[in-house]
Amino acid sequence: MTTQVLPLFDAPHYLEEGNSVVNQHIADITLNKVADAAFIYEHAVDWLLESRFSENNYKTYRSELTTFLHWCFDVEQASPIELDRRSMNRYVDYCSAPPKALIAYHNVAQFMLNKDWGERQPNPQWRPFLGKKQDGIARPYQLSDKALKTKMAILSSFYSYLINEEVTERNPAVMWMRHSRFGSSPVLTASFSEEDEVRVFSDLQWSYVMSTAQQLAEQDPERHQRTLFLVSLMYGCYLRISEVAARPGFSPVMSQFRRDSHTGIWSFHIPVSKGGKKRTVAVSRELLEALQHYRQALQLPPLPAPNEATPLFVRHKAAGRGRDQGLLNANLGIRQLRDLLNELIAHAADNAANDGFEHDASEMRSLTVHSIRHTGITHDINLNGRPLSHVQADAGHDSIDTTSQYLHTGKIERHESAISKRLNRLHIHES
Repeated sequence: MTTQVLPLFDAPHYLEEGNSVVNQHIADITLNKVADAAFIYEHAVDWLLESRFSENNYKTYRSELTTFLHWCFDVEQASPIELDRRSMNRYVDYCSAPPKALIAYHNVAQFMLNKDWGERQPNPQWRPFLGKKQDGIARPYQLSDKALKTKMAILSSFYSYLINEEVTERNPAVMWMRHSRFGSSPVLTASFSEEDEVRVFSDLQWSYVMSTAQQLAEQDPERHQRTLFLVSLMYGCYLRISEVAARPGFSPVMSQFRRDSHTGIWSFHIPVSKGGKKRTVAVSRELLEALQHYRQALQLPPLPAPNEATPLFVRHKAAGRGRDQGLLNANLGIRQLRDLLNELIAHAADNAANDGFEHDASEMRSLTVHSIRHTGITHDINLNGRPLSHVQADAGHDSIDTTSQYLHTGKIERHESAISKRLNRLHIHES
């Protein structure tokens, strides 16, 4: 049994920079214990950073997530996406009676500065469980019902994020709560009874996103032609942001747009996707035109050559900083692309609010970059009338049941499709 738990998540600023000790630790686990540990850790970092502006929440979430991932990777030696309700039972048992070596009786910082290295490193004195002493004597460790509910609520939120990112399709924390002694609690039933709804932009909201992207591209073409094409590609091909972002071993290039020499049909090839799969997505006429406009802005020929290695989304260097200003031959990573899209969504929400659509603007600000993929799928099924089997193939869904979940997902679209329904189809209204 492991007698030490390595803290995995530093404060937000340092977490974004990365930590060599943690990176090596995760690499070792990926190589020797759990094959998708690095993949899960990357998602855990992204989820945590969403709560960076609430210090108390961030600290609580990172501690619980560290404990949970330690149990998954070191104790159970299983991926979090493999867990079921019985697995969560074992986790609860572990947290109710943890190894004594993992119980501390005072708080210590999770990370500290190593003066010799000049880098922050995990604090070996940190422990995931906090016990109590009475008159200087350690009392038997107890996990209160309140603490257990908090643990499950945090893990449920993390799994909801993974579901939204299409990493998994089930939430074992919710499943455990429903069958636990807390399952009959009215408050908990309300909190855990419904699976998270697929969140999408309505048709109106999406029109503001696209018109704002066009507006920004016209105002600042050097910077925002890239934004316009990025959002067009994400929506048109239902892409996850990881599928167009640079990462170790993968640099997206223009020649991923491919023309079939026999049919003349264009498609977008994704060599590495969720679960190591690859897929090819059909490209619409408008998306192909968007590609041509984008390449024109980059002073490239209208369409890519078969083996063209031009990066898909190039970096920009701030103006006035020497001869390297302008375009740099380097792809953007996940966080840079996410920042561009979040900036666009914020501008679009402001434009909607200025036009009097305050409620729509508020909803838009709560949506995430991944909602763009959901929106593309939802609009294609419900507004564009594409067959489910075609959308399933382009979205990379293993099962058509997953694709079917997008049928009339949006409440506004459901209302619009229902508003004119007749109760008596043969009745003639009198004018």
